[in-house]
Amino acid sequence: MKDKSYTFRAKLWLYPGQAAWHFVSLPDELAANIRILHAHKRSAWGSIKVTATIGKTKWQTSIFADKRSGTYLLPVKAEVRKREGLKQDMSVGVSLALPEQLLP
Repeated sequence: MKDKSYTFRAKLWLYPGQAAWHFVSLPDELAANIRILHAHKRSAWGSIKVTATIGKTKWQTSIFADKRSGTYLLPVKAEVRKREGLKQDMSVGVSLALPEQLLP
């Protein structure tokens, strides 16, 4: 099975709340594309399963729809940040793979 892949660069940012989660916001054009092609398979929470890659680190996760910004957010867990030497406000290269079975 082949995956649909997307590659982009974006800034790693820290959620301004108690949880201290780090995210990368998908570019607006990419989010619109994903919304059109993959929205029919999103969960009740608006998430879509993806395989994310930053540097040499690949992991299974989900992107989450963010109503405030109108895009999707990719959570970047501490293990990935540590392995790749990532810090808040760094620009990071991201690759997202969405399984083709999610395509209409």
